[in-house]
Amino acid sequence: MDAAPSALGHPRDIPVRCRWCRADQGTVVLDLGDQPAADHFPPVDDPGPDPVHPLRMWLCGGCGLAQLAEDPTTPEEPRGAEPAAMVAQAKDAVARVLAAGLLPAGGGSITEFGSPHGGSWLDLLGAAGLTEATPGTPADVVVDCFGLMHAADQAAGLAERVEAVAEDGVLLLQFHTLAAIVADGSWNSLRHGHFAYYSVPVLERMLDAVGFEVVHAFLFDLYGGTVLLAARRRGAPGPADPVSVGSMRDREVSAGVTDPAVVGRLEEATRASADALRERLTELRDRGRSVLGYAAASRAVPLLNRAGIGADLLPAVADGSPGKQGRRVPGVGVPIIAVDEVEERHPDEVVLFVTDLLDEVRGRLPGVEAGGGQWVVVDPVVRVVTPLGGSASV
Repeated sequence: MDAAPSALGHPRDIPVRCRWCRADQGTVVLDLGDQPAADHFPPVDDPGPDPVHPLRMWLCGGCGLAQLAEDPTTPEEPRGAEPAAMVAQAKDAVARVLAAGLLPAGGGSITEFGSPHGGSWLDLLGAAGLTEATPGTPADVVVDCFGLMHAADQAAGLAERVEAVAEDGVLLLQFHTLAAIVADGSWNSLRHGHFAYYSVPVLERMLDAVGFEVVHAFLFDLYGGTVLLAARRRGAPGPADPVSVGSMRDREVSAGVTDPAVVGRLEEATRASADALRERLTELRDRGRSVLGYAAASRAVPLLNRAGIGADLLPAVADGSPGKQGRRVPGVGVPIIAVDEVEERHPDEVVLFVTDLLDEVRGRLPGVEAGGGQWVVVDPVVRVVTPLGGSASV
């Protein structure tokens, strides 16, 4: 099904302008064709067809921001279940921010810009003595964890967050860095509703343009590379660690995060996961082996659609979010079931679409391996996880 044309023609025919600097010169570095919206999970009995829309990553030639070239979708975003890995990372992040002296001594106020994916730092920061700011009042600490990327207008989104910071306050921005996305070949991080894909040098320049200076940089293993930047108004007092900022910036610049040729390698990476997964599931079906999926995450949608994997190859995907259960993966029709059904079905293999969930789901579903089944992860190379905890490439 073709993407619906707008009043100005097909979305691909409309000139692209940067969501931050408004430049109109750039490069499409990843084109996944027409895809269903990754936050639209129709009821399982909805026959479709599902609307599809262009899904392309565009790298701005002016500021270097990687972003969606276009997104005519309407966000729905069923609330996801927060992974244990994200909870653990949030605790680690707050502990490191506290140790760095970035939180006000003796309490203070906080405003949080939430993400549709769930999760909050409010309780953790509350335990550190902070209280929620009165709506409309600048806060001593403003936290954005995977939230800013959902702003279609990046200039307006960042301005809103900056305006929420008190004069001597600190802005904490967390994001899945483009450097890790490119290094890992995580092409299916591209999705409708995620308008921007930040790197440290680009986000640092964006903050500089609104009068903020990055004073600390923290790196976490979550999603293969998650960065937390702490920024203050230029000249504001407070602790700083320019070494952490400079080293991370230099490392990402050297990795080529603003080079279209480097970021364009994501196009090649699609074959490492999409084609390999289809081949594996086809082989399992032909051998009469049973298989299920786990995590109806947004990144699973382009993967399954790019690979053309429907319910004939993957009968169902389990997910911990009640809002997704009883629905189906858009475009391919794979039903979404409750987690408890996994062990009841005694699968020979379970394909995990979010690698960070591995320890959590193995602990929750020990019957998979106890019954002779095995876990397969896609990150993006398809790998079989052995019962002893090691892994082997397929």
